[in-house]
Amino acid sequence: MSYKMSSDWKKLVVPPEKILSKIEPGMSIFLGTGAAEPRTLVKHLMASQLSNLRDLELIQLVSFGDAIPIDERYHHKYRLKTFFSGWIASEAITAGRIDLIPSRTSSIPWLFKSGSIDVDVAFIQITPPNEQGFASLGVALDAARHAMDHASLIVGEINEEIPCTQGDTFVHVSDFDYFVESTEPPIYFDRWPHDEVFDKLAATVASIIKDGSCIHYSIGPLFEALPQYLSHKKDLGIHSTMITDALMDLVKSGAVTNRKKRSFRGKTVAAYAIGTPELLKWIDRNPMVEFQGIDVIADPQSIGHNDSFVAILPARKVDLTGGIALHTGKGNVNPGPGEVQEMFAGAALSQGGRTIFALPSRNRRGESNILLSIEDFPNQFTNRESLDFIATEYGSASLRGKTVRERALALIDIAHPDDRSDLVRTAKAFNILYSDQIYLAESGHLYPDDIATTHTFKNNITVHFRAIKPSDEDEMRRLFYRFSDQTVYYRYFSPIKMMPHMKMQEYVNVDYKKIMSIVGIVEESGAEHIIAEARYVRVKDSNFADVAFIVEEKYQGIGMGTFLFKTLTKIARKKGIDGFTADVITDNKPMLNVFEKSEFPVHAVVNTGVYELTIPFQEDADEPTDPPKGIV
Repeated sequence: MSYKMSSDWKKLVVPPEKILSKIEPGMSIFLGTGAAEPRTLVKHLMASQLSNLRDLELIQLVSFGDAIPIDERYHHKYRLKTFFSGWIASEAITAGRIDLIPSRTSSIPWLFKSGSIDVDVAFIQITPPNEQGFASLGVALDAARHAMDHASLIVGEINEEIPCTQGDTFVHVSDFDYFVESTEPPIYFDRWPHDEVFDKLAATVASIIKDGSCIHYSIGPLFEALPQYLSHKKDLGIHSTMITDALMDLVKSGAVTNRKKRSFRGKTVAAYAIGTPELLKWIDRNPMVEFQGIDVIADPQSIGHNDSFVAILPARKVDLTGGIALHTGKGNVNPGPGEVQEMFAGAALSQGGRTIFALPSRNRRGESNILLSIEDFPNQFTNRESLDFIATEYGSASLRGKTVRERALALIDIAHPDDRSDLVRTAKAFNILYSDQIYLAESGHLYPDDIATTHTFKNNITVHFRAIKPSDEDEMRRLFYRFSDQTVYYRYFSPIKMMPHMKMQEYVNVDYKKIMSIVGIVEESGAEHIIAEARYVRVKDSNFADVAFIVEEKYQGIGMGTFLFKTLTKIARKKGIDGFTADVITDNKPMLNVFEKSEFPVHAVVNTGVYELTIPFQEDADEPTDPPKGIV
């Protein structure tokens, strides 16, 4: 239908009862999702006793609201179909009262377009039309436009409290058959509370995200905690299923510019808004925020068009081989397997794309979330071949290119310290780890995660530094075999040719009360590699510590040795150590140059071709004898 005057639409504003009288038994009715749910029409549909309202199908992408009862009292009146099992629908699906339609998120609109899912009636919430007769779909695009294209009866519920949003949201009054005036406010969602565990988890996730990344956001305590750890980042972009209050905070912090995006450059783009009245007010006519349909937002090609896309995905459980169990149950609205699959595909197409599964190391009952197997848990995502990062509050495990044994070690390292011994024992029993695998139980509680830092050296080489972990065994072995014979001799004072498992695992399993070891890590072609290591070992019956460090040849000469030495010195002084000792072969000039730059006096004596150095952290040390040139 068409109108010459935009004001003519007002003639089609009718009471909800008139709309309900036009519905016939067996019809399929599409309802908007989340804050876009047409609550007035739904309320009257639930309360009406009209005899024609029987055997109906209600189709809603996600059932957020409480307006649609899902108990058995209404089984003769309607049956709800949904594409997502979370929030209020999960238990009813399990009980057989709601039908779940498994589907990839981006293909849902196609199901309507192709006729695979019939739509007879569309109840769509809209803003009041403007003078030109255009209204906005407001806070959710989902598949509303596609449902409208195929419905024979289209009803717009006009709600003055929903925001007018930008993007592919505008519809004309001529697209509708009737209108009703809303008497109900939109569905608002309180902000999720978060505790110290989620704060630490958010810090871990943020440490993986680089400047210029394009982020997929969601809801829940992790995402509430993230903005404070991402606010210092630069030129972040947003390509997300939903916009929340937490994401609003991140955009307001200035960290989000969307300048690096190639798809919807300069815009924060999403399909839904879920949050408080403050959020809905913020997105109202906000030119920096665009809404697009889920066929655009969840399409891997659209996702992958943005470089450095990062999918942050909450997980429920992870097993030692990389199997993932996703969240399920009432109150959950985190991505399901279909959406996760699309995020993975999009990240794979993105230049520099990453995926991060994040979860606390333990659940609320104090049980480990890292297990031997997830086979007994529902909602599994088992694309082990494509796993990238797993994060807990105890750090991140990079799984790309890792063997099952290496994955197990890395995941055990980020499990709760009290659970690690049992995980090692179980993994050994199932031949996932070597039978002689060493694990120092106390070290998990002593691990110094506070020393982690990132530094950029000459030639714009960025290196991340942290304390060594048991899971570093294989990377440390690979580093050893990349050394030249001369470098090995300078470090170990002998022409060592082999570094077997037993010897290296003893090296990486350290007692942090006596030993401090720091590794330097770079990312090359999406994989992490250890390229440097520095350590001190407390000298028996002394308050001094012996220090040594090594840097891969191609990274020498950029100041990394000096940085490591200064870092170890700072840590040692905080630990109450009085000074360092070191043995340096006389012709090892690079190492001697590092010690020359010490802020403390370096005392030296020569013994059979080796400088025996003493570096007290106090100024009243004895004078040295036979010092090397440049050293006091």
